[in-house]
Amino acid sequence: MEIYNKNVYKNRWIILAVVVLLPFMGTLDSTIVNVALPVMVNIFSVTMSSIQLIVICYLITIVSTILLFGRLGDIKGKSIVFNLGLLVFTIGSLFCALSKNFTYLLFFRIVQAIGASAAMANNQGIITQVFPANERGRALGISGTFLALGTMIGPPLGGIIISYLSWHYIFLINIPVGIIGTAIGFKVLPHKSNEKKEDIDFIGAIIFGISVVLLFYSLINGQTVGYDNNMIRISFIAAIILFIIFIRIEGKLKYPLLDLSLFKNSLFTVGILCTFICYASINSNNIVQPFYLENVLKMTPSFAGMIMMISPVLITVISPFSGYLSDKIGSEFLTFLGLILIGIGMGLIATLNENSNIYQLIVYIVFIAIGNGLFLPPNNSLVMSSASSDKLGIAGSINAFVRNLGQSSGVAMATMLLYSFMSMKMGEKVLGYIEGRDDVFMYGMRYVYVCSAIICFVGVIVTYIRLRKKKLNRKI
Repeated sequence: MEIYNKNVYKNRWIILAVVVLLPFMGTLDSTIVNVALPVMVNIFSVTMSSIQLIVICYLITIVSTILLFGRLGDIKGKSIVFNLGLLVFTIGSLFCALSKNFTYLLFFRIVQAIGASAAMANNQGIITQVFPANERGRALGISGTFLALGTMIGPPLGGIIISYLSWHYIFLINIPVGIIGTAIGFKVLPHKSNEKKEDIDFIGAIIFGISVVLLFYSLINGQTVGYDNNMIRISFIAAIILFIIFIRIEGKLKYPLLDLSLFKNSLFTVGILCTFICYASINSNNIVQPFYLENVLKMTPSFAGMIMMISPVLITVISPFSGYLSDKIGSEFLTFLGLILIGIGMGLIATLNENSNIYQLIVYIVFIAIGNGLFLPPNNSLVMSSASSDKLGIAGSINAFVRNLGQSSGVAMATMLLYSFMSMKMGEKVLGYIEGRDDVFMYGMRYVYVCSAIICFVGVIVTYIRLRKKKLNRKI
């Protein structure tokens, strides 16, 4: 671990504010366009499945590059990689807002995602370096809360912006925040005194990046051309083979991108698995719910945004209480209870239909929000505290990678299930909302939420087994 001077320690809460800022904005930008998607379909004259590339390209870019940026941070210095990431993210946001067509917007979303990835890979490592052990859990809990809030606040904020301004402001709001954050970051973040003489596994990074792109290409394009298409099958098989090669390469390297030894700790492994499950569920909900609110319930984007604001408000209230409780009674029971509530909420939303009362939906959203508030801070602290002090930076980048993988997988899973079951209901290929056929959308949506509930309860079972083993070990 790097040793920093007294000024760094004195400024640690300012440093926390800066390093939480970009991951918050980064996760915000992964979801802020969700409510705007139905409107942007008409603006850019593309299909509903095509417009979701704005979300998917952003998330896939982060997943593909985050391990590389985590490793670069270990060698070149976490602060410099973080600051450069914040700068690139801000520039990418500006050009997203200035984009004149859909192709340019997609390209600059990728640029924006590269910046977000560089910062997300290193923020938790910076926190662990500047905070003493007795404050680290609290700081990581705050970081985890803001990451979740970014994911949750995105859709309602996007709804308000698209109702009163234009889609350009979804990206323009990042610019003043990014400029201020970059200026403060270069001034207060700790500077690395010397550079490590270690190799970077660029070959592994390329193999891993290609495997991620091929995997999501096959999952997403399969909706359009069919999963029996030869190109889709080849891409899927190639993605699996490349990922296996990547794992074998990493296992033999002295300085790997992905330190597999961390997964020998069951607390870390189960915590990482539950992180994936939670964020996959959150994002599957975030991608589908705006279409339900706007197309089926006929709400305006601003009113839909207000409904979706319920969750982040509750999480903001519950998360500090959850973090305090985890210090008193431990993190594991809270993560267990949180996943149960998320699973119940997802299952209840699956029972809705086109004639359901809005108050029913609000009650079910409250279940999910309370579950997230109870789960996220304790689980984040659990994952980081289960790693040894010399691997905290690597653990942070893996945690960030899995979080974004969960978000990407949630979007891919939701769109795949939604359009597959809508097509089944119609008896023909469906790639968007069908006017006058709310029942078709509800049929597909129901299976999205059923699947989300199932994966949450898988997490509940795994967490229960871990809790039971811990209890038995205490008796012995």
